[in-house]
Amino acid sequence: MSFHYSRQGLSQQERRWERFFQILPGFASWTVILGMIGLSFWQPIAAAIGMIVFNFYWLLRMLYITIFLWLSYFRLSLEAQTDWMARVKALDAYLASGMEALAPSAEGNFKKRLSAWIYARQMRALRKGRTAPPSSGEITHLVIIPAVKETRAILEPGISRIADGSFPASRIVIVLALEDRADASVKQGAEELKTAYGARFEDFLVIYHPADLPGEARVKGANITYAARRAQLYFAQKGTPQEKIVVSCFDADTVVSPDYFACLTAAFILCPDRYRASFQPIPVYHNNIWDVPGFARVLETGASLFQLTEATDPDKLVTFSSHSMSFKALVEVDYWPVDMISDDSAIFWKALLHYRGDYRVVPMNITVSMDVIDAGNIFKTALSVYKQKRRWAWGVENFPIVMRGFMKTPEMDWRDKIRHGFKLFEGHLAWATWPFLLAVIGWLPALFASREFENSVLYYSAPRISGTIFNLAMLSLITTIILSFCLLPKSKSKRSIFVRAVHAFEWLLVPPIMIFFSALPALDAQTRLMFARYLEFWVSEKKRTSSS
Repeated sequence: MSFHYSRQGLSQQERRWERFFQILPGFASWTVILGMIGLSFWQPIAAAIGMIVFNFYWLLRMLYITIFLWLSYFRLSLEAQTDWMARVKALDAYLASGMEALAPSAEGNFKKRLSAWIYARQMRALRKGRTAPPSSGEITHLVIIPAVKETRAILEPGISRIADGSFPASRIVIVLALEDRADASVKQGAEELKTAYGARFEDFLVIYHPADLPGEARVKGANITYAARRAQLYFAQKGTPQEKIVVSCFDADTVVSPDYFACLTAAFILCPDRYRASFQPIPVYHNNIWDVPGFARVLETGASLFQLTEATDPDKLVTFSSHSMSFKALVEVDYWPVDMISDDSAIFWKALLHYRGDYRVVPMNITVSMDVIDAGNIFKTALSVYKQKRRWAWGVENFPIVMRGFMKTPEMDWRDKIRHGFKLFEGHLAWATWPFLLAVIGWLPALFASREFENSVLYYSAPRISGTIFNLAMLSLITTIILSFCLLPKSKSKRSIFVRAVHAFEWLLVPPIMIFFSALPALDAQTRLMFARYLEFWVSEKKRTSSS
């Protein structure tokens, strides 16, 4: 029997375990923060030693992240000039030959030859797959785009890009999943988009999600699940097999690369276990990156770099924001949760438990771009960014459910349980505590030091050791700044050298930004979960300008 991925309808024993695991992340974060503050006051020597050890660990993590960040960037740049439709056609020819005739190696520079070699290895690996791969002509793409207050101006750029992409739009079905409670202007915009673009796609459906259905909360997962169930009926009537459908769930502001669906098609065919996998592009926040306040630009650039690093470790990668998967798998796991805010990551954990650990995320070396929050002025934007990051941090609600799921799935390898459980817990603990430790608490032992401590060797050594560690960490920060400028899109309006210098110096705001717009929202979310004060879904404000 499949594990019920929800905190609702639990037995008394399950409720006790649920509350224990709900309390654990927040309790651990507050224990680290308050414990280090107390230790700095009562035992500054022990606190100083603890901070030196932590700073050294943080340095190693920074160096590790920097190395893999550049490796991931290299892999992304490796495929920057790839003609994905040409590769899809070559893959079709390979399948038609009975997986015997490989395409000839590409000519050109080192990157092109390396990319072709990797692709050839993936093609050979198809012979070991559990099921015969479909050809590209058999695949239909279903794209679900949820909306509640997003206007046509927000939705149209993404839909237009899909229609103009290299993959034939005639094999793509668009579903605009609108909340029935949406304003009339939003509904009108959706119908106008259907009229304007409907003929270019295989079909264009506008599905209205009724409010307050039994068992549902007011969350995005309820909306997209309702739309997916309606799409299942639609494809059943057409006789389209579920295993030949790839479903992508995009945020309303998502704008894909022109080759996105060609790349996704190739990734789906090349994956030997395509029905037990999600496909994750690299999300970047570039749509309006030059139109927002500096703190928001630094924060979202950092979020993009974090996702770029995550793509280097497929064994621990979790779906985030816009993602794709087999429609067959989506139906088998019973769609996205309808009572959780963090549906994008929850669908991975739900599938992992459903298939008893036999599920993975395949990183795609292609980007999808979204909006940075812009609420009109710096103060409203700051408040909206805080709420958005708290909503992201509310992904901690998965931790108690996943841990209960591990307890209910003895067939799953215990090493996988430890690996996934530790990463989930450690990630949220680091999110809520590291910025406080690095920017504030690390300096407290010297501040609270007694005269005895001031006369010790450690008192004089600790600042020098910490300074050396931070100087080494600066190398990682500098390389990160350089890489961020490599990733950012060029501004459509010409900017002076002074303005460009200001953009570089914005990175000096990283410490306060990470405290107020990363650690504090995460600690807020964990504290709310600890006291069972559950969040409701909040729709972030989006605005487009002529330069976006």
